[in-house]
Amino acid sequence: MRYLDLPTSKRYSVIGLGTWQFGSREWGYDAAYNETEAARIVARARELGVTVFDTAELYGFGRSERILGAALRDSGGFDDVVVATKIFPVWPTAAVVQQRGVASAHRLGVRKIDLYQVHVPHPIVGDATTMRGMKALHQVGLVDAVGVSNYSLRRWQRAEAALGAPVLSNQVEFSLVARAPLSEMLPWAQRTGHVVIAWSPLGKGLLSGRYTSDNPPSGNVRTSNAMFLPENLDAATPLLNTLRDIASAHGASPAQIALAWLVHLPNVVAIPGASSVAQLESNVAAADIRLKDDEHASLTAVAEAFQPVTGAPAIPGLVRARARRW
Repeated sequence: MRYLDLPTSKRYSVIGLGTWQFGSREWGYDAAYNETEAARIVARARELGVTVFDTAELYGFGRSERILGAALRDSGGFDDVVVATKIFPVWPTAAVVQQRGVASAHRLGVRKIDLYQVHVPHPIVGDATTMRGMKALHQVGLVDAVGVSNYSLRRWQRAEAALGAPVLSNQVEFSLVARAPLSEMLPWAQRTGHVVIAWSPLGKGLLSGRYTSDNPPSGNVRTSNAMFLPENLDAATPLLNTLRDIASAHGASPAQIALAWLVHLPNVVAIPGASSVAQLESNVAAADIRLKDDEHASLTAVAEAFQPVTGAPAIPGLVRARARRW
């Protein structure tokens, strides 16, 4: 495992564990999974050097926090891990932030939340009041570091100004097929010692290399995500082939190379989820893959050439996919 060079009290591993699947019924996992496999995944992650464990009040409406907290407690406690969670994004005024922070800490079973994040920028409630709540939690010792999620660079900077202290991280969608942070956000983070936390680092599964237009994913993934339209899967062929070629050279999988592309970049933590110990081990192994600069540049170039059909133009294709499913 590798770790970021940060002025924080705990080390941030470049590969973390996202735990949206813990306790979230939409993933289709039952109580047995939550009670057994989730604990095994967390324990094995710790053995492999993972220190960043990310959850949210929204995931399973608190169940993910409870499952993660119990798994961390039973596998060695909280002293050497970064417990990161996010406030439920409904009405994040200062008083509500304080109340929800206390509730999250209780569900997690921690005395201090290592990284407390605003889940999404609120369209009405401004960051001035939200950050007053965060500052109060920090001052009483319930929160160590403050972060945000799904913020633009400008709003991240404004939130930091409102807090009057570093807002350490911004958790955003970031992968070979979602590269917006590369232009301004990541360079700023690298200059200033901030962190970009990448959610959906495998492009919702596209970068695993498992899917083609002849072999698309099944179920809701296929009918709700434009990335898996046949025309987009065909357009992704050069990118996926490049991933496979580089993976072959490193004795790795395309998914591992996609993760290695991310953590090749300074100040980035990737937080893929894992449905099994085997998937976790595969994800974590990506931290030890050292891409050559020309390999990284080649992946970036071929990814930039991939222009999927998204937004309104993708709606007819999604409607047809859903109709075929019915």
